Amino acid sequence: MHGYRYIAGTATMQVDQLRCAGCSLCTEVCPYRIFTLTAEALEVGGRDLCMECGTCARSCPVQAITVSPGVGCTAALLTSWANRLLGRKVVSDCC
Repeated sequence: MHGYRYIAGTATMQVDQLRCAGCSLCTEVCPYRIFTLTAEALEVGGRDLCMECGTCARSCPVQAITVSPGVGCTAALLTSWANRLLGRKVVSDCC
């Protein structure tokens, strides 16, 4: 998925640093590897890479990460990209 980014500045993913327990599950499950856990805090790099799949939020044991609206746009974008790569007709019904 190199070179693919979500619409700049629209990612809804938020991290509540006060709730974060430093377990690092989000760093392991994020398909785009946008999280880094440092000694000080959880850092979010490349926010525009977030496709709002919600994997990080569902994996967080202390609910420190929220993502809204969730997977709707992700599914539509991934299907569109796959169809383009395979030379199929692209039908867009993204939210």
